[in-house]
Amino acid sequence: MLVSVEVPDQIAHSLCLDGPHSSRRVLEMLALEGYKDGKLSRGQVSRMLDLEFNETEKFLKDHGAMLELTSEDYERNSAALSHFLKR
Repeated sequence: MLVSVEVPDQIAHSLCLDGPHSSRRVLEMLALEGYKDGKLSRGQVSRMLDLEFNETEKFLKDHGAMLELTSEDYERNSAALSHFLKR
């Protein structure tokens, strides 16, 4: 899908969107926002940015977008894994 937006020059400059890699920068910003909002999975971010697993992990870590898991999340994941392994 092709999306086109017009950003005022001063704002584009503030967001580092006025260089040769502006399209990539916008794509990364969109991927990060979607991931932080929980609307995109790590796998979707990988596909969107055409990155391998480890590259995606590094990208998310470098941009402070690693998901914060609660103890309830760990317990739920552990229970799901245990259930899966019993099959």
